[in-house]
Amino acid sequence: MQDLSPNPADLEPIEIASIDEIRALQIKRLRKTLNHVYSNVPHYRQSFDAAGVHPDDLQDLSDLARFPFTNKNDLRANYPFGLFAVPQAQISRLHASSGTTGKSTVVGYTAGDIDIWASVVARSLRASGLRAGDMVHNAYGYGLFTGGLGAHYGIEKLGGITVPMGGGQTDKQIELITDFKPKGIMVTPSYMLNILEAFLKAGRDPRETSLQVGVFGAEPWTHAMRREVEDAFDMHAVDIYGLSEIIGPGVANECVETKDGLHVWEDHFYPEIIDPETGAVLPDGEEGELVFTTLTKEAMPMIRYRTRDLSRLMPGTARTMRRMEKITGRSDDMMILRGVNVFPTQIEEQVLKVPALAPYFQIERYKAGPMDAMRVLVEPKSGDMSLQALAQHKAELETRIKNMVGISTDVVVGDVGSVARSQGKAVRVVDRRGE
Repeated sequence: MQDLSPNPADLEPIEIASIDEIRALQIKRLRKTLNHVYSNVPHYRQSFDAAGVHPDDLQDLSDLARFPFTNKNDLRANYPFGLFAVPQAQISRLHASSGTTGKSTVVGYTAGDIDIWASVVARSLRASGLRAGDMVHNAYGYGLFTGGLGAHYGIEKLGGITVPMGGGQTDKQIELITDFKPKGIMVTPSYMLNILEAFLKAGRDPRETSLQVGVFGAEPWTHAMRREVEDAFDMHAVDIYGLSEIIGPGVANECVETKDGLHVWEDHFYPEIIDPETGAVLPDGEEGELVFTTLTKEAMPMIRYRTRDLSRLMPGTARTMRRMEKITGRSDDMMILRGVNVFPTQIEEQVLKVPALAPYFQIERYKAGPMDAMRVLVEPKSGDMSLQALAQHKAELETRIKNMVGISTDVVVGDVGSVARSQGKAVRVVDRRGE
């Protein structure tokens, strides 16, 4: 892999500003944001009043803990535009969730919001090792999902060349990567595995591509998957984090020179870690639920939005701003089986430790009498394995999962291609408890 470490001259001054400078900027912007929503969003005025707090009560960053949380149900209750803090005439774009778990959540952006969004994505791409003039293959989905357009505007803000491919059409993806020779690719990590599989099926060596860096986000992924992709393509794989309720991709990003956690762009997004059960703010270094407050968003600021993502905050390294650990999972993705907490990322890590198995899996939850249980669907890398070899790999994975999470799991090794492939965000868990 090539050294993509940045020249210090490429960094924005705020990225290496002192902690005192960053905290002073956060206080200033936070006060402005709290007053903005209190004056313009009935939901926030009512929730602040009910909690007995006023924007003027914020004297220090620690005072933010006195303000109420915002959660996804608040967005649904105010569907579609009830949380907008500016007149509709000032809205330049709308995005929305798929609504698969309930009413869609809608987010709006002013022209200023879109410019900031593009800027933080461009900053993320620079942190990933990309520069002006570089070509980036964008395989995030376009449309109401924030990934495609968020990445697109960020590449352009960087001064890069955008290949707006979007998701799907995997054979077309490898054709364009081969012919256009981009330096970078932006895509979900699970779909990158599909692209890898397509290269191998076509008899093409993925290590011979022009790709030097992949910027992967929109779903949790493990260090084991990083190694899988980096070894397969001989390129860097870095993590980008975002969510539509806050702005979209570009809230935080790994730095290619360290890959030791995602630096939160704290000049625009204030992070907290809370105890998911009590809501109490936890000190840096402790794992809990990630909460964000936007500091510069105009159309739809978010105050203490509960992401349900589990992480911890750590001091800055390559940049002054704090890092968040790679997401270990979501509190609402967690499965409780026989009293044990299980996350899909734990299963992914163990699948990738069995070299004979392909890096695809799906978890099925089902009822075993009164108890919840799970089975893990996997497939071999090769279709010519003996039944004895398949049985050995099945037993190895079952043992690995038992040792990792502490419960017995049935592993089903299907035929090559039997596990559902991602065309964007992977569906890791299928609930069959009602069947």
